[in-house]
Amino acid sequence: MKREFELKTTVVEYDSVGELTDQQQELMRRAHESGDKAYAPYSNFYVGAALLLKNGKIITGNNQENIAYPSGLCAERTAIFSAGARYPDESIEIMAITARSTEFKVDKPISPCGACRQVIAEYELRHSNNIKILLMGEVGSVYEIASIKELLPLVFNEKGLRS
Repeated sequence: MKREFELKTTVVEYDSVGELTDQQQELMRRAHESGDKAYAPYSNFYVGAALLLKNGKIITGNNQENIAYPSGLCAERTAIFSAGARYPDESIEIMAITARSTEFKVDKPISPCGACRQVIAEYELRHSNNIKILLMGEVGSVYEIASIKELLPLVFNEKGLRS
């Protein structure tokens, strides 16, 4: 029997970073700073991520390109893997992601790629908590997403490995 169902994504949009809490503004600032340190000589697209861990530590990451494109790594995964290596038992409470380009103005929030979404989902499952995600370009509005499940509703998880 054929069935159809609808998946819904909820995003809260703020007109500017100034509408966020002080803590969230600090994370966005740290993400911007981290993005400025990205290695992006091929795309000229600089992405920064800042994570607030449950212990209060902030971990940052940025995209690292490589001439052999699959060998690079996105900002989100750079930050998450650094957090996992340094603080394996700490959950991520909030993740802020920003982007800018030297070729055009990034005036809309950017969203994590599929691989990053899967890694974020794994980290949520690992620590049994939702990660609030804040997305922003270099200027303009900010998106707030309550959990990666909003961006990856049919997440692949350990249940897919068992019968």
